[in-house]
Amino acid sequence: MTSGVISPPAGRSPATTIGFRNLLLSEWTKLRSVRSTYWTTILAALLTVGLGAVVCARFAQLITHAGPGDFDGFDPTLTSLSGIYLAQIAIGTLGVLVISSEYGTGMIRATFAAVPQRRALLAAKAIVFGACTLVIGQVMSFAAFGIGQAILATAHPHVSGIQASASLSQPEVLRAVCGAGLYLTVVGLLGFGLGAAIRHTAGALPAFFGVLFGLSAIVDLLPTSWRNDIMPYLPANAGSQAFTIEQSHDALPPWAGLGVLCLYAAAAIAIGLLLVDRRDA
Repeated sequence: MTSGVISPPAGRSPATTIGFRNLLLSEWTKLRSVRSTYWTTILAALLTVGLGAVVCARFAQLITHAGPGDFDGFDPTLTSLSGIYLAQIAIGTLGVLVISSEYGTGMIRATFAAVPQRRALLAAKAIVFGACTLVIGQVMSFAAFGIGQAILATAHPHVSGIQASASLSQPEVLRAVCGAGLYLTVVGLLGFGLGAAIRHTAGALPAFFGVLFGLSAIVDLLPTSWRNDIMPYLPANAGSQAFTIEQSHDALPPWAGLGVLCLYAAAAIAIGLLLVDRRDA
């Protein structure tokens, strides 16, 4: 009995034979079968919902005993979403690990051998990770908002004019809650892009923290006029406007700010796509 190797039809690449849909299914299987996915997701959920609840509970106590003018400009929506600022670290780290861990274990060689069209593979990874992060981010942000507002609603301010809690029917609130989930998604894709470009976890993680947070420290060293002009366009400052209602006069509009953050993520992913065919696995 003999056996032969089945070759793809002439004129069709292996990736075309496999099909992009199968690439997506394969990447979905990888993502949900890795323990780091579950641990970082659980950590992000605890930070988003848990920290938001703690902050809201503290503010509920303060509001009850507030004096005139103590809470001018208070943003109950942002207060309930305050855990996003720490959850972004977990989501960005997961974005890095989605691609860099395969390089670290050497499994990327087998992956590229099965799918020689590396850019199609990288695109499938980004789509699957982005879609999953979008769903998780929206669930976490709505949960954090609901729990946070329930806690803030228990406050009984003695001073009239303090709005202790908010509802989704109020202007800009739904946009802010949805914007928080979108912000986490784009931050995750920024981490993914840097992981694809640098390939090593030990290098990609510092790069992610440097882009998201370190740039602010560098810009702080510039002259005041330059700093004021550049600060609104830094990734974290720009993107966070998507879930902020009470915005400062020099901040970017919400969707424009999120768009700036998307440009950072798109640039990182584009560099990864450019380099993936030019380097050995």
